[in-house]
Amino acid sequence: MKTLMVCCLLVLLLGCGKPNVELNNADSSLTKGTANLKVNADNVEITYQEVDWTELIPKTDLDALLNPPDYITQVVDGSLEDQISSALQNLNQAKSQNESPYEQALLSTNIIEAMDDKHIEIPGFVVPVEFTSEQVIKSFFLVPYFGACLHMPPPPPNQIIFVQAEQDFVLERLYEPVIVFGRLKTELFEDQVATSAYTMKLDSIKMYYETE
Repeated sequence: MKTLMVCCLLVLLLGCGKPNVELNNADSSLTKGTANLKVNADNVEITYQEVDWTELIPKTDLDALLNPPDYITQVVDGSLEDQISSALQNLNQAKSQNESPYEQALLSTNIIEAMDDKHIEIPGFVVPVEFTSEQVIKSFFLVPYFGACLHMPPPPPNQIIFVQAEQDFVLERLYEPVIVFGRLKTELFEDQVATSAYTMKLDSIKMYYETE
């Protein structure tokens, strides 16, 4: 599992995949993002800054994740050591004084203060938090790789954004990437699914490969 975590983090740094995509809105008034410069509901022009996931993580955490200790990369998936290491995936575990920088980075809620109140656009995958039986999504975690928080280990909290949508929407396939536009806040949000170090008020959403 530790080897899997290393692979996931590499995917995180390399960005999202690019499959063919489609988005259906539960509310037709949900705006689809098409450019850096957009007009919000109050007819105010907003410029959204394109942001990569690495821009949300402090350099010390990033360096630690990119340089895991030898025992991490040498563990064989499915081995006893791998099973024992699954404890690292629990974001609520107590941090011990003997944790390595890598292990601390896996649980880090450190943020980039300069990102607070920024209007950004960022690609990622949707992990529903509040949704109906009809798959209408009201709030969600945006994560950098597919399966995070569901079938794969969650990213560090400073690589997760909790997003609240004013208008509900339907996403047909969760495995397809999206781009979200909104106002980012450096606020901690904790849920039974995951912990995020950032939150966002969603302005609009579009599929990653949506044509203009």
